[in-house]
Amino acid sequence: MTNVIRFCLLFLVFGGLMSAVAFQESTAPSGKSIFKRRCMMCHGADGKGYETIKTPDFTDPRWQASVKDQDILDAIKNGKKGTKMPAFGDKLSEDEIKAVAAFVRSFNSEKK
Repeated sequence: MTNVIRFCLLFLVFGGLMSAVAFQESTAPSGKSIFKRRCMMCHGADGKGYETIKTPDFTDPRWQASVKDQDILDAIKNGKKGTKMPAFGDKLSEDEIKAVAAFVRSFNSEKK
């Protein structure tokens, strides 16, 4: 096999791998965009929430420390009884729920 053919084959294989990685990244759910579309009206664009409707301040390091990741996932998926927090388990995929939870964690002012 000539060097030109080897180069072409490597180029095709490498190009295909790079396309697959780019496609996978572009199809990953964006927690920020989902939050903006589904959560912002109650939790605010800045994640500080609204005292009048008693939504938590996601930027508060004490809140962040007091809530486990699983608690956030459960609240998004199942809602919170006794609050206005609706369940999104039938509206969002597991990956989307995880992306939103990760975005909620990104509000932690202590880590910025």
